[in-house]
Amino acid sequence: MKNIFSLLVPLFLLVACRPEQTYYLSPDTTPYRAVDLTKEDLFSHNIEGPSFRHDTLFVVNYKHDGTVGMVFPDGHCELYAELPEGSTANSIKFDSTGNMYLADFTGHNILKIDLAGKISVYCHNDDFNQPNDICMNSKGWIYASDPNWTDSTGKVWLIRDGKAELVAGHMGTANGITLSPDEKHLYVGESVQLKVWKFDVNEDGQLSNKRLFTTFHDYDIDGMHFGYKGNLFMCRYGKGAVAVFNPQGEMLREIALKGKKCSNFVFGDPDGKTAFVTLQDRKGMEMFRIE
Repeated sequence: MKNIFSLLVPLFLLVACRPEQTYYLSPDTTPYRAVDLTKEDLFSHNIEGPSFRHDTLFVVNYKHDGTVGMVFPDGHCELYAELPEGSTANSIKFDSTGNMYLADFTGHNILKIDLAGKISVYCHNDDFNQPNDICMNSKGWIYASDPNWTDSTGKVWLIRDGKAELVAGHMGTANGITLSPDEKHLYVGESVQLKVWKFDVNEDGQLSNKRLFTTFHDYDIDGMHFGYKGNLFMCRYGKGAVAVFNPQGEMLREIALKGKKCSNFVFGDPDGKTAFVTLQDRKGMEMFRIE
């Protein structure tokens, strides 16, 4: 009994002394009403790629291009990393151990920042146009959208073990990209063509059965993520709204924002029901709760 008790006491103390998790936005806030998280003009016009590691929010291009910042619940920000010269990040994702991966659209790389803060090139390919947005599956594999804005074309790459494989070519300007919660489908938005495509994903990460999920007739499509009940949330860049679609491709609502150029967002807070949105015209962030 003595040995068992000696094992249980530290666990009890760990649970009892665990600090209460902090909310950025109160759960009592009216759903779908956007409020400011940061002040304006704290980031460059390329503010993008919000992502959480545990309960800390990371956002690219703090103060100027080529940086990564941290945004805290009271809205103040701090510098986390300066990227190598010539690199500008557009998206952030974390693997299961906490390593940070960034789509470097000016350096044509996927960068990696380990927990010690060491920055390295995780993947470079001369055929990259500009890695734009990335998503990551539970195996740590990365899907990267790769638009060519000059000729309104694009590609999708699968990146694993530092090597890139083309899994979708002959696309429009591929931009927002996300996996379904069960990782069986990949969704890719085309900014110029205003279309969102849905692919099947097999066990080896290959894509097939490309079909149209939805089409818009105005404004742009940018970052997208899944929320509760399998609904897909999409930034409508230029319109200042986040559109919500059910799995059948029917639009359920649009959530109005203060700024117009919403580039991306991420869900967070302890219950995962707060959306944190980057606004390129305001060079700052807004947030709202979902039901």
